[in-house]
Formats: sequence, C-alpha cells, structure tokens
Amino acid sequence: MSMLTPPGMGGKYRITGNRYPHMRRPRNRRRIVLAVVATAAVLGLAGWGTLQLVDVFSGDRHKQTQAAAQQKKGAGDCKGGAGAHTTGRAAPRELPKPGDITVNVYNATPRGGLAKVTADELERRGFRIGKVGNAEAEYDKKVPGTALLVGPQASVEGALKVLATQVAGAEAKGDQREGQDVDLVLGDAYKELKPKEEADKALAGLAQQPKPQPSAAKC
Repeated sequence: MSMLTPPGMGGKYRITGNRYPHMRRPRNRRRIVLAVVATAAVLGLAGWGTLQLVDVFSGDRHKQTQAAAQQKKGAGDCKGGAGAHTTGRAAPRELPKPGDITVNVYNATPRGGLAKVTADELERRGFRIGKVGNAEAEYDKKVPGTALLVGPQASVEGALKVLATQVAGAEAKGDQREGQDVDLVLGDAYKELKPKEEADKALAGLAQQPKPQPSAAKC
C-alpha cells in the first residue's frame, strides 16, 4: 500500500499520477428543503400583503363613490320644490266654524221639550239646526251621562270637538253614517248648555291650540 492511499480504503484505490483525490462532504438535503419552504413562505406573505393593500384602497374608493351618490341624491330632493321638503304628512285640517256644522238635537230623557229649548239656544250661538225630536230606541233613556255626540268618523276630531265646547261632560263617538250632520243626544244628567261666555272661551281656546306642522327634510 502506498503512503498516499487514504486510510480505510483498504488498498482498493491507489493514488497514481500527480493528482490527489478530493473528498466532497455530503449535501445537506434538510437545509435545502428548509430554504425552499422559507422562500415560498416569504413570497406568499408578500402576495397576501399586496392583495390586502389593493382591497383597502378599492374599498375606500367604493365608499367614497357611495357617499358622493347619496349626497347628490339628497341635493336633488331639496331642489324638488316646497313639496320635497315635507315628510309626506297630510296637512292638519282646520276646525269647522259653528255656522258650518248642522246639529240634530234628540231628547233621550223623560223630560218633554228639552230638545227644542236646546236647539234654539244652539241656533242663537251660530250652529245650524237639523232635526229636533225624541231619540231613537237605540238611545232613548239609555244615555246616563250629560249628552252623547255622534257623527261620521271624520267629525270626531272636527265638528264634534267644536260642539263639545257647548256641552259639559259630553261623550263623542263616530259611526258609519253618510253625510256631515252630527247628533246631540241629551242624556239623563243633562240640564242645560254651558253658559255662553264659558262656551265661547272654550271655543276660542280650541281654535288657539297648536297644530302639528309637516317636518322639513334636512338639506
């Protein structure tokens, strides 16, 4: 065995010539795999970050576009004239005057002539008088209170309110009748109308009550 033969070769390989063999260290495959995985992770994070930035800027532009569209729509509504400023509520009705109300006076008590006396006094106070007589069987001797005011549903907040200023403690209710006439049915506790001065004061106070106004849209 030559002295130049590396130990452990067992003489199988011999050195000939002037070149020496170089022993290469075995490649570390684990390091290569880790390097590839790390590179892929870095590239993935970079791509994800880029997508996030794109989404952020795209979302901001979308929000700005929506805000501009809503602002433009609101400005268009405000340019639509006086009707565009209201919220769609119906304008409040004005209460009718006594001269616009036709009252039928019915007596539901056992006392005779009560309807005629009451009708004459209402007429002096400016109301128009329709029928005068005894109450129908539905109400005759069946009204325990002062009086019952009956009229179409629309009159409950209108004509009946005005008529109620003349009778203390009267109860009002609407029915399905046709026409605008209202009924004053005198009950067992009825004695007379309110004194004219007191009734006029109540009527004036009713006319001065604040009326709801249509709310304006914000422009």
